[in-house]
Amino acid sequence: MAFDMPYYHHYPYHHHPAYCKTIYTVKPGDTMWSIANMFGISLDCLIRANPQIPDPNLIYPGQQICIPFYCPPPKPETCRTIYTVKPGDTMWSIANMFGISLDCLIKANPQILDPNLIYPGQQICIPSA
Repeated sequence: MAFDMPYYHHYPYHHHPAYCKTIYTVKPGDTMWSIANMFGISLDCLIRANPQIPDPNLIYPGQQICIPFYCPPPKPETCRTIYTVKPGDTMWSIANMFGISLDCLIKANPQILDPNLIYPGQQICIPSA
């Protein structure tokens, strides 16, 4: 098979080759969580590297996903701890668990665009009270 397009045309517009370590093609049964584990990165990192996926719970075979070289963790100096979301967690329940306000938790995690949509495996900054 011959390619007559420039190299960058082989990637979707949001997958810049310099940012992605690899482009992974989703297989049947894959989830964002399983893909993140396969490549040794956090689920939050994988989600942030793929803004073209509006709902990380809905991926499909054949879809291309950017596996980034590096994802910086939340700034530790502003976090008392980093909490990994578990099934059933909500931002409210996490704030309650750590004795902080929901507003404080939301402000400490600007990477979470919709506080009503958090995912198991996602890492959340727990700020000092």
